[in-house]
Amino acid sequence: MQTAEALKRKIQSAQDLLGVVKTMKALAAVSIRQYQRAVESLADYNRTVELGLQIVLKDSRGISVPAGQRSTRMVAIVFGTDQGLCGQFNNIVTQHAIEELDRTGVKKEDRFFIVIGVKASDILVDIGQNFFEVLATPGSTAGITAMVQDITLLLENWRFNRAIENMYLFYNEYVSGATYRPRTLKLLPVDKTWLKGLQKQKWESRTLPLFTMTWSRIFRSMIGEYLFVSVYRAFANSLASENASRLAAMQNAEKNIEERLEELDVQFHRQRQMTITEELLDIVAGFEVLKEARA
Repeated sequence: MQTAEALKRKIQSAQDLLGVVKTMKALAAVSIRQYQRAVESLADYNRTVELGLQIVLKDSRGISVPAGQRSTRMVAIVFGTDQGLCGQFNNIVTQHAIEELDRTGVKKEDRFFIVIGVKASDILVDIGQNFFEVLATPGSTAGITAMVQDITLLLENWRFNRAIENMYLFYNEYVSGATYRPRTLKLLPVDKTWLKGLQKQKWESRTLPLFTMTWSRIFRSMIGEYLFVSVYRAFANSLASENASRLAAMQNAEKNIEERLEELDVQFHRQRQMTITEELLDIVAGFEVLKEARA
């Protein structure tokens, strides 16, 4: 049986660990709100992009949306993590990506990945997937913009130089509290049904805005903005979901540590009581011996 001092050291270690867990839990909760605000702030920006596309498409004068070259190859952007302690976050998004890509019928050798976070890339490496890039996750919302710009440039490069037209985003979308769900977004080619829907929508005012750039140039610019919004939203959602997963993991850890502390406290008090009882018995036994010796 462990001594009272040994149990006391274990209790202290568990209390220290509980303090760390509670700190990580608080940081995760704060981070969730930070990235959630980033997602919410995109709503107006996204609406502006859609309005711009609506005007451009209404003024197309019969010009059809440019069609890309046919290609069976595809690029999948998977949003994972660099850090651990986030439960099944990386397993969920990678498994979802593989299942969705299997449904497309594209051969394994024709799939190429951009992976955000080494934890997710390690999982994909184990199943033999092809890689273009492995990127680090940004530490805050300030770092998202630069990474989105880098990714959009890579996408443009592969689209024109490598004739890869099919591009997908796979990420975890934040729901609420500590919950999230995997999502798929077909980034390119742009959904023509969506574009036609924008074109047919009624303009909110009587006056249509004008533009002086050539139609093809402004259309490409607006699609570039659409790509930026889509990738940024996926980034922010993924980072919020990562912290939601970490929050859930820390909540479970906190519960387990508190239960362990209760067990250690019970053992400590029992051991202390046994020690006190033994000391009292020793005193009584000593007293009896002295009593007999005097008699």
